[in-house]
Amino acid sequence: MKEAVKRKLHEGTVIPAHPLALTAERKLDETGQRALTRYYIDAGVGGIAVGVHTTQFEIRDRQFNLFEPVLNLAMEEMENWNVGDSFIKIAGICGPVDQAVAEAKFSKAVGYDLGLLSMGGLQDLTEDELIYRVEKVAEVIPVFGFYLQPSVGGRVFSYDFWQKFANIENVQAIKIAPFNRYNSFDVVRAVCNSERNEEIALYTGNDDNIVSDLLTTYKVSVGDNKLKKKIVGGLLGHWSVWTKRVVEIFEKIKEAQGNESISSELLTLGQEITDANAAFFDPSNGFKGSIAGINEVLARQGLLKGNWCLLEREALSPGQAEEIDRVYAEYPHLHDDEFVKTNLAKWFNEE
Repeated sequence: MKEAVKRKLHEGTVIPAHPLALTAERKLDETGQRALTRYYIDAGVGGIAVGVHTTQFEIRDRQFNLFEPVLNLAMEEMENWNVGDSFIKIAGICGPVDQAVAEAKFSKAVGYDLGLLSMGGLQDLTEDELIYRVEKVAEVIPVFGFYLQPSVGGRVFSYDFWQKFANIENVQAIKIAPFNRYNSFDVVRAVCNSERNEEIALYTGNDDNIVSDLLTTYKVSVGDNKLKKKIVGGLLGHWSVWTKRVVEIFEKIKEAQGNESISSELLTLGQEITDANAAFFDPSNGFKGSIAGINEVLARQGLLKGNWCLLEREALSPGQAEEIDRVYAEYPHLHDDEFVKTNLAKWFNEE
């Protein structure tokens, strides 16, 4: 991994999980896909994750066969838009060992810095078998671990699993996204008790608790010492919308991370963001509308043509559109509509 990328990774930054632009016929909208990548870069993010849950895991299905085209499009735009040496390029990696290794090899070959390794869809494997899978992928590409919440295909792992995970050479970061405070702390404690604790950057994927995760300094007993560890950044589906404002808020949070006390204003902001996330991610319906909800916001801004997903069953839940209406009206300070409106023509090459 390039030194500039590693430095940025450990400093902490905003990494949106890149959605998928589709036509009404549920075919890849290449122009829209490129425009989305440009939007994130111009919004000031420090990296992009492509081929992940928000991109829709189904891009790998034989009927769609979009994994390689989508990763290539994002890479082309990151190069065209001159993102700089420290920009973190992350590819989602899924499936059993053979598939995961093949995806890692492709991602590395086309220029991605890290592989975000999902544990989803592998319920039949033991924890030791999953550790072996991580080791094989880490031989190919630096690994960004991913604790995926059970509601969308993940599973609960033991503390011992995460300690073994952290000890694997070339694991560089972990996205903590179980949407559960107990499970989240297991990862922090395991990393702190690993011999590689200083080599692993922690990122939040808990879209329901973003601000609190970023403001917390963890103090973990390691032998006779108390080790301090922070969640330095986020790799989030939530950050794929209203991203310009996200970057601005993140900078305020970073400034506050070194303070002895945290302002109630930031904590209130955190709850407002959680409320907005509830509208986008649809937790009241088991997160069934999470991807369609993200796409709906982007479609309202003109960044997508519609909220379509590859599978027809992936759609907004009843009442979800109204919830998005509500949070739009309630939190005007959270959206970046003006920024998007000003730049749409440029991103779509219409200027």
